[in-house]
Amino acid sequence: MDRDQRTLDARVKTALELLGRSSSLREDRGDVLAVTVGSHSVVVAEIEVVLRGDAFAEKLVTSAVRDETALIVVGEPDKRLETLIARGIFDVIERDATDTRLMLALRNAFELLELKERAENRARWLRRYRYEAGTLIDCARDLARERDIDKLLATVLERCRYLAGADAGSIYIVEGTDADVTRRQLRFKLSQNESLALPSGEFVMPISMRSIAGSVAITRKLVSIEDVYNLPADSPFQFDPSFDKRVGYRTRSILAVPLVSAQDEVIGVVQLINKKRDPRERLRTPDDAIEHVVPFDERSIELVASLAAQAGVALENATLYEEIRRILDGFVRASVQAIEQRDPTTSGHSQRVATLSLRLADAVSLATDGPYKAWRFAPSDLRQLEYASLLHDFGKIGVREQVLVKAKKLYPWQMELLRARFDLLHRTAQVQLLERKLELYARAAPVTELALIEEEAAVRAGQIEAMWSLVRDANEPTVLPQEASSRLDDLGRLTYTDLRGNSRAYLDADELASLKVPRGSLTSEEYREIQSHVSHTFEFLARIPWGKSFAQVPQIAGCHHEKLNGRGYPRGLKGEDIPVGSRIMAIADIFDALTASDRPYKKAVPVDRALDILHAEVKDGALDGELVRLFVESGAYRAVLT
Repeated sequence: MDRDQRTLDARVKTALELLGRSSSLREDRGDVLAVTVGSHSVVVAEIEVVLRGDAFAEKLVTSAVRDETALIVVGEPDKRLETLIARGIFDVIERDATDTRLMLALRNAFELLELKERAENRARWLRRYRYEAGTLIDCARDLARERDIDKLLATVLERCRYLAGADAGSIYIVEGTDADVTRRQLRFKLSQNESLALPSGEFVMPISMRSIAGSVAITRKLVSIEDVYNLPADSPFQFDPSFDKRVGYRTRSILAVPLVSAQDEVIGVVQLINKKRDPRERLRTPDDAIEHVVPFDERSIELVASLAAQAGVALENATLYEEIRRILDGFVRASVQAIEQRDPTTSGHSQRVATLSLRLADAVSLATDGPYKAWRFAPSDLRQLEYASLLHDFGKIGVREQVLVKAKKLYPWQMELLRARFDLLHRTAQVQLLERKLELYARAAPVTELALIEEEAAVRAGQIEAMWSLVRDANEPTVLPQEASSRLDDLGRLTYTDLRGNSRAYLDADELASLKVPRGSLTSEEYREIQSHVSHTFEFLARIPWGKSFAQVPQIAGCHHEKLNGRGYPRGLKGEDIPVGSRIMAIADIFDALTASDRPYKKAVPVDRALDILHAEVKDGALDGELVRLFVESGAYRAVLT
């Protein structure tokens, strides 16, 4: 029989025998055959079937175009067939072609399909690899940015669950160090569950091989379990099903991975629960878990292990960051305590200024109009302002303590010296009176003369007491009347003779200058010394390596006595040259200084009066009017009022 007279079925069978490949042959109809090898199919069809143009023919061509099959046509080609070839027909075999030619066409078709499959698999693998690598990079970036430990742990657990397709999970932190094994324990920090809303609270458990997490923490090796209800008899750890029974959940597959620090210490354990075939499924009943949960595959384990390695370092960094933050915070507060021990009269002032400054900063961030409507204080900005406020008076360590605590115009030792001097003047007058009496008695002077010197002595004693009263009253840090100032000048010109016969002034130059201070307790020299604390503050704080987050602390603290009109100190800055944080702190500093009730040298000013003074400072161009308005209208000033 000629080749073209044999049936299509016979010709294809002969070609397959020549091909020598294990295959199956399915006859869709007499003129169409489907040859299957493995997962690939080649369709051999008579040319008339393909050119017919009906739905069946279109189905054959469409399948070939989509690379679902390879289509080989048997028959004489014409122009229409050329069009079909352009649409994806693999080959055209002439009707009188040899069996070998048909065999070669089949072999080439299967090889093409296999090449396409391998290419598609590589493309899928490459896309998955890029997706997974991108996800890991994104995770690493997120982990590196996060400094809050609780948020970091939540991010770690969420990303591990996402990469592995886990329904739930929990995370544990190792407390204690490898150096002291007896005190090490696991702290359960948090859990997540997509299917059930479950409450969770922190608790601690001993690190032992009896628990899955404990075993991972001890061995430093990950654990993957297909079904925790079917653990091997020789398993070192056990599973407690009480939680599942209590909440109606079904734990099945588990993956537990250690979090290892850069110091090669296990600092935590991530435990993932129930990998799902479809991450969108919810496991609301135990039967759902049986149906949808699968073991964690190798790729999921690799991804989670990679992320856990990054997370361990990120967690260690966050922990170190938190430790450094606590150290810095402790240093700042210890510094404040040192300041207040040197100047007990302002105890609590630094903390109150910090509180007021932060409240005003919050009000600024909430402003919806005015020049500060677009101004927002980030958490790091607020911490920087807080530290600057707490340390704004640290430069007082460079001011003499006697000046810091000077409550009155004269130092206590100066008043004691003056008291002794006036006592000497009084006693001298008494001695002189006795000497004159003895002289009168010796010459039997009349009684009237004796009475006269008694009267003179009484007048002298009254004068000395009046002088002392003048000194005592002038020593108070209140406003000095002009009359009192003139009397002090008169007193300063008086002299007396000491026990060694030397002429001495009733008041020396320093005493007179101090007593003549028109208001307050400080001389101009002492006031300049007090003002120098701002420069000392800046110089001291500038020596501390604050880092990027707190780089402006010295500048903010060192400008809190600057005024917008340029009349402040120490640099006489104006307007925009003064940081906003310093302008805020200036308002807080003045308000607390006015209203504080713990100053021995002045009475507290009523709140309304203090606010009026702030407004007066605004009119004088010293303070920022918008900040003062926000300070008052937001009620920020009430933060320190009791």
